[in-house]
Amino acid sequence: MKQSENQNLELTRIEGRNPVAEALAAGRSINRVFVMENARGDLAHLAARCRRQGAVVGHVSRSVLDRMALTRAHQGIIAEVAPYAYADLGGILRTCKEKDHSPFLLLLDHIQDANNLGAILRIADGAGIDAVVIPQRRSVPLNAAVAKASAGAVEHVPLCRVNNLSQTILMLKEAGFWIYGTAAQAATCYRKVDYAGSIAVVVGSEGQGMSQSLAGHCDFLLSIPLHGRINSLNAAVACGIIVFEAASQRDKKGLCPDP
Repeated sequence: MKQSENQNLELTRIEGRNPVAEALAAGRSINRVFVMENARGDLAHLAARCRRQGAVVGHVSRSVLDRMALTRAHQGIIAEVAPYAYADLGGILRTCKEKDHSPFLLLLDHIQDANNLGAILRIADGAGIDAVVIPQRRSVPLNAAVAKASAGAVEHVPLCRVNNLSQTILMLKEAGFWIYGTAAQAATCYRKVDYAGSIAVVVGSEGQGMSQSLAGHCDFLLSIPLHGRINSLNAAVACGIIVFEAASQRDKKGLCPDP
């Protein structure tokens, strides 16, 4: 499949009970649902909710669902949905300004693993991140595996896709943002900085970390002190540690949005 075709197929199918339920809660248009035959209890109730929303519901065998599934954890239900609508970063920043709210953004530099991206979206939802920004190219497609790993958070966290992260960072700096990058060898501990004001945290890819060009645009490069024999954390874990430290500081200063 060509890259352009793959992009067009992004997140047109979701798998599992939580992703389908959260898609319903978010008002996502569900076109067709495949549910395991003889469904009972919560699964039958979820299928009925999809039908009431207008979806065509078909009952199929577990083996059919197994062949259809990307995640191997379909939990008895797979749904075909409308394509994901990416958020507009400029619009989000204007809304924050109108609300007199200092934005907190998360920028992801070529995250390639679907589970990591899904987990990061779940973290972003829990921490009250205003938007997650990803590059248009060289990033994992937003697919059913990402939606499943996010436990439905993909339906609630604004996700923006930009052509060039470097240009986006420069635009944010001109708008008054402080940029914090993550780097394993950085001298500054993530707990030793002030996360007040308009900020963006840049998280690098799983294998290569943050690119040198992006690191050069950061105001601060942050590391997480490690005391064991394994000297690295995966992208989602590192992201969670730093993001929740920032959120905690901002909460104490009254900078976090109300839940």
